[in-house]
Amino acid sequence: MRPVALGRKNALFAGADAGGRHWAIVATLIQSAKLNNVDPLAWLTDVLERIVAGHTKIHELATLLPWNWNAAKAVEVHSSA
Repeated sequence: MRPVALGRKNALFAGADAGGRHWAIVATLIQSAKLNNVDPLAWLTDVLERIVAGHTKIHELATLLPWNWNAAKAVEVHSSA
């Protein structure tokens, strides 16, 4: 928890209110992935690629949350093996 608290304190000096809000969003996404035993870089890369490519419809966005994404990746690995 200490790194999160230090990161939050450092976000106070983001330069602008919008910068602080953006930092808070990114920190929340990264911590949510870590709490769900998901590699944050792999998760964010996959999620952003799916959204940009249009592979995920707006009503399917809940499937991209870390706890659902981890389960979906496990199913993909087992089905491809």
